[in-house]
Amino acid sequence: MLGKIIDWIKNRNRIIKMTTVEAINNANVTLVDVREPFELDTDGFVPNAINIPLGEVPTRVEEFKEMSRPIVVFCRSGNRSGQAAQYLQAQGVDEIFNGGGFQDVLDVLEK
Repeated sequence: MLGKIIDWIKNRNRIIKMTTVEAINNANVTLVDVREPFELDTDGFVPNAINIPLGEVPTRVEEFKEMSRPIVVFCRSGNRSGQAAQYLQAQGVDEIFNGGGFQDVLDVLEK
């Protein structure tokens, strides 16, 4: 832990924050839909997104840690994805973004 803090202090001036839109458009992005599977069937889905319902997020933290970065989580409105992003950050998952609602993510991808 101390080593990570020291590395961060040494490199903090090199850190450039990415916006959520930039994250969504990043070639290495992992898109994660935290809605329930039935919602994808009834409301629609984002192509190439992985579905991990919010209730499963705590048991799949290691899977998130192995995902390509950046990671953008989204749901119907942004509430559940905000909870997921906060939880995952607290568990040490970096470069994670709340993409808001799935339609917001679709809108960005279609531009």
